[in-house]
Order: sequence, then structure tokens, then C-alpha cells
Amino acid sequence: MKTLLIIDVQNDFMPSGSLPVPHGDQIVPLINSIQNNFDLVLATQDWHPKDHISFASNHNGKSNFEVLELHGQSQTLWPDHCVNGTVGANFHPDLNTENFEAIFRKGTDKTIDSYSAFYDNGHLKSTGLTGYLKEKGVTELFLCGLAADICVYFSIIDAFNEGFDCTFIEDASKALDNDGFEKLKKEMIHKGIKIVSTKTIV
Repeated sequence: MKTLLIIDVQNDFMPSGSLPVPHGDQIVPLINSIQNNFDLVLATQDWHPKDHISFASNHNGKSNFEVLELHGQSQTLWPDHCVNGTVGANFHPDLNTENFEAIFRKGTDKTIDSYSAFYDNGHLKSTGLTGYLKEKGVTELFLCGLAADICVYFSIIDAFNEGFDCTFIEDASKALDNDGFEKLKKEMIHKGIKIVSTKTIV
């Protein structure tokens, strides 16, 4: 079953959002254009409580993008984003959601961040996505969305480690840090993760 996993194409990650990914809105028509080529289409949403530990506003004297050590791991402090129930947490209004069979929400625990679609950052709690995919008989997974160097990347690595054959759709994704993402792409290629464009998906 050919499966597309769309990561966090939400308003707060768009150019006018609170945590904008450069040109993030440009991927929406590309994602729409490929959905009908898949047997199964799934999506994720960041879905944070307003007192989430990753928000700089919840740490006195700290600024956006500072890095702390929390629970024994590095934590970037982000602007408030994708707070559950807000417009910022909604999918981009032009994103075609009619084909979505399921939506997996992440970052719901205020005490730990959750970049990956599969696990929180400490790998303490599963979203249930692995079990869902395996029950459906999925072996091949295509991933795209925002941000390529954070939530998409961590989702790809977890999917690969869970045994799925992974393909990253590069032009249907945008990174916060393009230079840093070039290094991550080399890592993905080294692992055997394929990188393609929407033009090759038929």
C-alpha cells in the first residue's frame, strides 16, 4: 500500500505564522497534486497545550531559539505555535484534506517536545502511528511537509528505524535552515533513504 505522510502543513509554519518556515506555503499545491497517486494519505499536526515546555514564553528570561537542557536532552525554545484549537494549529486553508484517512496529533504532552510523527523526542511515548501502518500492511512510506530539517527529518529517521522503506519528497517540503538540512540529506542518503521530487511520483 503506497502511503503518503504529510507532516505539519499548518498555518503557524506559513510565512505569516508565528514560526514561519521560509516559502512554506509553496509546498501546498505540490502536495495537493500528488495525493491521488497514493493508496493511503495520512497527516500530522503539532497540537500543543499553551503551557508547553518548548515555548520560550513559558521560561522566565529566556528568548526564542535559545537552547536549554531539559530532561537530559537539548531543547530549542520556540515561539508559541500550533496551540491546540487555535487558527495557527489548523491546516493551511488550501491544503486538500479530503483524502486524509487519519490525522495523528503530536506534542500534546506539555512536559516534552515531539518532532517526530512516531515518538516524542525522548522516545518515551508512541503516537501509535507505527502500529496503525503495520496493521494496514504498509511497507513503503513517502514523507513531505514542514519543517524538512525538524519534524519531517525526525519522522523519516523514526520511520526508517521502524523498518519502513522511506522516500523523502524534497520539493514538497521546506526547511527552516537550508544549510543545515544539506547535511541531514547526506545522512538520509547514506542510510538508503530515497530523495525524489513530485514530478517523479506517478
